[in-house]
Amino acid sequence: MDSRPGDAAAGDLLVHRGDYHPVVDGWLAQALADRTVHHAAPAARTDAVGSLPAAVRAQAALLAALARTGAPAADGELEFVGRLAQAAPEAMDALAAWIEARGRSSR
Repeated sequence: MDSRPGDAAAGDLLVHRGDYHPVVDGWLAQALADRTVHHAAPAARTDAVGSLPAAVRAQAALLAALARTGAPAADGELEFVGRLAQAAPEAMDALAAWIEARGRSSR
């Protein structure tokens, strides 16, 4: 499902209502990683990085790093990335940075 403007606000509302589902994090992370929909604009990405939870930002960073390696992922194929991001966002950030560095050194 594509992300649309206001999705972050909708996610906040769901959290406050107690109806939040982790799939929302996946949608937001994928849109940020792909730079699609409202995350296509640099200002929107900057705003998202400042407002999204650490786990969502970490998930997006890893998805983006994996995409740059040429590892395509169908919807749901990398669902484990979200679970890992929730468990250890700092480790996910480190893994994304490592993948990026390995990709640059192999070019």
